[in-house]
Amino acid sequence: MEENETKVMIEIISTPSSSEKEEEKDDCLILDFDPFDPINDINKLSMSDNLPNNDEHDDLQVISEIGQVACRDYPHPRHLCFKYPFDKTPHDNHCELCYCYVCDSTAPCNFWTEADDGDQEPHCHASEHTGDWKNKRNLKKQINLD
Repeated sequence: MEENETKVMIEIISTPSSSEKEEEKDDCLILDFDPFDPINDINKLSMSDNLPNNDEHDDLQVISEIGQVACRDYPHPRHLCFKYPFDKTPHDNHCELCYCYVCDSTAPCNFWTEADDGDQEPHCHASEHTGDWKNKRNLKKQINLD
């Protein structure tokens, strides 16, 4: 590691009330900034001055980040891609670490842009949060086990 390289560390601190209120639904946290940009002013990470009614938003504090970022540095389903956000980029775009949510294979799979006989949509649109993709994924796993 070079001497002038800056590390960013994210530590999530949650209160019991926040974990009781929300179900676990995301595999990773999508940041609204580029984690590769150096942080020159730690005050830029402060949420206290930027949010109205801070009492409602005090259960998450970004302190810093160090090491790997799951959705950027490790294999992940396409709908959780850090490089190509699912709701902001064409679904057929994928990074070198994306995999098909249905097939569990490296993207693009054989049905990435063209639906197979059993699917109504191409697999690039698959997400655990939309449609019947969870069932299609489970069915595909059962077929592969047989």
